[in-house]
Amino acid sequence: MTDPEPRPPSVLDQVSRWLGVGGSVIAPVTLLTALLFYFGYVSSRAQFRYFGLDVDTIGLSTNDFVMRSPQVLLVPLLAIALGAIGLLLAHVHLRRHGPSARAVARALVLALLVLTAGLVLLFAFPWVGRWILYPLVAPTLIGAGTGALAYVLWMPTAPPWLRRSADRRARWARPAVTALALVVVATTMFWATATLAEWSGRGNARQTARHLDELPAVILDTSQRLFLTDGIVEETALPAEGPEDLRFRYRGLRLLIQGEGQLFLVPDRWSPSNSTLVVPLDGSVRVQFRFVDQAP
Repeated sequence: MTDPEPRPPSVLDQVSRWLGVGGSVIAPVTLLTALLFYFGYVSSRAQFRYFGLDVDTIGLSTNDFVMRSPQVLLVPLLAIALGAIGLLLAHVHLRRHGPSARAVARALVLALLVLTAGLVLLFAFPWVGRWILYPLVAPTLIGAGTGALAYVLWMPTAPPWLRRSADRRARWARPAVTALALVVVATTMFWATATLAEWSGRGNARQTARHLDELPAVILDTSQRLFLTDGIVEETALPAEGPEDLRFRYRGLRLLIQGEGQLFLVPDRWSPSNSTLVVPLDGSVRVQFRFVDQAP
């Protein structure tokens, strides 16, 4: 009695093997930290650019960017997790009730159409790149179309020209195509998540601008006049005999963020003529924080 022919590894087995190899090359903690840092940086850059600041001038540390990333990644992680659950349930259903060759052919045509639409948007960037939804729609179409094509490639009822890789001389074709498809899907997910991070930062900035009165209130004393012209911040002259030679007091300022050795202050009401003040914490100014809460 001859031994049965070994069953060829399924696509899930090969994906698990590739992920294991990738995990042995790149430490998961290092990769996770790098991703958290990047998305936190993208979100913070969009948020503070709304107030005229380059995030690199603030002096935030790596930990600061990492701590800012969880809020940014909540929606993408939920969407990815729910999408993965749906795809796994669909995979189980298809394994139990295999689709007909006609249904697979229709799925193949649909996947090709979705991928083609994404590629058209990709190469038409000079003309449609200003579309507000472009950085989300383009990667979503490319990733969805590529992933669907890679899945159809492994369907038992796929068209014969897709299943010819069973030939020994071309067995590497389907695994290679699947690996490249996974790279494309991961890249488009990264692109889409970075877009959502940027939108999240800009949305947080607009929310802050609508409620500037909720930021910490600051009274600023300086030795030189600031010549503010927005009509929001109040300037008061201090007595000349002050012990610290501070001549001017400014009210109506709010603390946007504290950087490395400096404060970034904004008026407590938004205006198109507003500007962000950079105040060094070197003893040349005096900063007071006012109580704004309700009485105890």
